[in-house]
Order: sequence, then C-alpha cells, then structure tokens
Amino acid sequence: QVQLVESGGGLVQAGGPLRLSCAASGSILRVNAMGWYRQAPGKQRELVASITSGGTTNYADSEKGRFTISRDNAKKTVYLQMNSLKPEDTAEYYCNAEVVVYPPYRTLGIWGQGTLVTVSS
Repeated sequence: QVQLVESGGGLVQAGGPLRLSCAASGSILRVNAMGWYRQAPGKQRELVASITSGGTTNYADSEKGRFTISRDNAKKTVYLQMNSLKPEDTAEYYCNAEVVVYPPYRTLGIWGQGTLVTVSS
C-alpha cells in the first residue's frame, strides 16, 4: 500500500516555529514532486509550498520568507519548516506527492491524512 504519513503538527504560540514531516512508503519506484497544502475551516485547500525531485521550490506569496520546504530523497520524505507563525496559519496541513509505483509502473498523485497546526495569539 502506497501512502504518505505526516507528523509534527500541534499547538504553538504566535511567532513560534514548527516543523512538519511527511514520509512516503510502499512499493514506490520514484517520488517526483512533493508539496504541502493547507485547509482552514470554511476555506478551500491551498498550496503552501512545493519541491521537485531536483530541489526546485515554489511558495505561496504569503509564506515566502517564513516557510522553507526541503526533502530527503533517500528517505522519501519532505519537510516544512515554519517560522514566525501567525494565527491565520492555523489549518489542517496536507502532504501531497506524485509517485511512480512498481509494476505496472503507474504514476499516482497521493495525499496524506493531514496534520493539524494551531497557532494561538
């Protein structure tokens, strides 16, 4: 079974840091792009940041300078370092990845189960 498992969410005070992790597991031949999305109550899911297998990153404008996405290809893991957190960053954070699975060598887009980040003022 191919899956993404997130960890690192929790309660943090405004201005503090938090680091999220997301590990891919299962019959995966290769992990292509990985990314983090978030969904606040009553809002649509939105991109936070993404990273290609070669390390090229992309950020939503509101996160530039505060969040850093990185990955460890050997561990099939992506990280999101979040600094200077604000109450408006409170949301469920989801990991997403495009993976190539073993025979029949299909390319799949998969999601993690989500991890809740709550920033108190």
